[in-house]
Amino acid sequence: MNHEQAGCCRSRRTLLAGTGAVGVAALTGCATYGQPTAAPAPPAASSAGASGADPSGTATPGGDGADPGTPALTTLADIPVGGGAIFADAGVVVTQPTEGTIKAYSATCTHQGCTVTSVSDGTIVCACHNSVFDIADGSVRSGPARAPLPAANVTVDGDAIRLA
Repeated sequence: MNHEQAGCCRSRRTLLAGTGAVGVAALTGCATYGQPTAAPAPPAASSAGASGADPSGTATPGGDGADPGTPALTTLADIPVGGGAIFADAGVVVTQPTEGTIKAYSATCTHQGCTVTSVSDGTIVCACHNSVFDIADGSVRSGPARAPLPAANVTVDGDAIRLA
C-alpha cells in the first residue's frame, strides 16, 4: 500500500468513525423519548375527618380540612361536568364526573410516571403510552397502565377547590 492509498484509507476510517459517533449520539438522544416527565409527588393522603375529603378523593363541601390561607387550585366553574383539569405543579387532576361531585387524583400515570395530559369525555389520558383512566374513580379503562390513579384530597369551600 503506498502513501496515497494509506491517506485515502485514513480519511475513510475517519469518516466512518465520525459517522458512528453521530449515530451513537442520535441513539442516545432517542433513548429519552417517552421517558416519564418529572412530576411533583401527589399530596399526602390524610384521614377523611381531618381533610374534609373522603379516601376515594371525593371533595367534601364546606372544606373543613383546608387552610383558608391555602390558595385555591381552581373554582367549581372551571371544572367542566364530565371533564376536569390537570394541575401539574400541584401533582393533581381534579374532575367533576357528575354535576356537583368533585374528585381528585394524582396526576402521575401509574404506568411509567408521566404526567397525565388531558381530561375529557369522562376520561383522563396519559399520552406517553395512551393509558386511559375513568374520571369517576380513577380506574384504568385501557392500558398499558394496570393500577388506578391514586386518590388525592381536595376540599370545596364555596366555589374554591383547594388541596386538603
